Amino acid sequence: MTRLERTYRTDAIILRRHDFGEADRLLTIYTPEFGKLSAIAKGARRPTSRQTGHVELFARTTLMLARGRELDIVTQAEVCDSYLPLHADLNRISYANYLVELLDRFTEAGEQNIPLYHLLMDALGWVGQPACDLRLTARYYELALLRLVGFQPDLFTCVLGRETVEATDQFFSAIDGGAVCAEHADGYENPHMIPISLAALKTLRYLQPRPFDEIKALRVRPELHFELEHVMQFYVSFLLERRLKSADFIRQLRSH
Repeated sequence: MTRLERTYRTDAIILRRHDFGEADRLLTIYTPEFGKLSAIAKGARRPTSRQTGHVELFARTTLMLARGRELDIVTQAEVCDSYLPLHADLNRISYANYLVELLDRFTEAGEQNIPLYHLLMDALGWVGQPACDLRLTARYYELALLRLVGFQPDLFTCVLGRETVEATDQFFSAIDGGAVCAEHADGYENPHMIPISLAALKTLRYLQPRPFDEIKALRVRPELHFELEHVMQFYVSFLLERRLKSADFIRQLRSH
């Protein structure tokens, strides 16, 4: 079934929701077939609505939608996974918010990306697991998302000289999209370049090509966590030309 038909059915993850009118909700959803969409859930704020509880933030839901003049309308909703562990812990819900904000900022409405939908679906499950290293999961998710949207950083060759990067401390250039060796960094006037230690570079290299099940047991020192976060946030903020509110909130939460 396509969106050209008057009604259509799709799985969706609720990225954002806002009050709309007296009793409705305006939803931003991410779907496997149609990418990112906006839709109205009419009456969803009423306690008696059959949609109440099925269009909660971060929930994975099966929706029936009808095409509207400006916005599509949710006519039926059935939750598949509410990711309840996320909502019981402020740290976990703050990371879930970061996952969806990152995807939201890197996607345009109506662009299909099935692997990206499955990445978000899996990642919301990962951050709800009791033993999950939230910071490591966020770094893995960032690298996987950047690959799927066409901004995968080159961590194995110097992006300037194209030679294989040696096993020493290097630099990371956001504007060039990857690692820069010390030789080519010398004298290169680039405000969008920062140092990266060998340990951080090797960790990002390890995360980039592997499935999550292979990296989730990795143990990372606190100081290395901070560097990994700094490098990835430096790159993400450059690409988006903004800092993400959810990332700032995570840092504030950590400082208290």
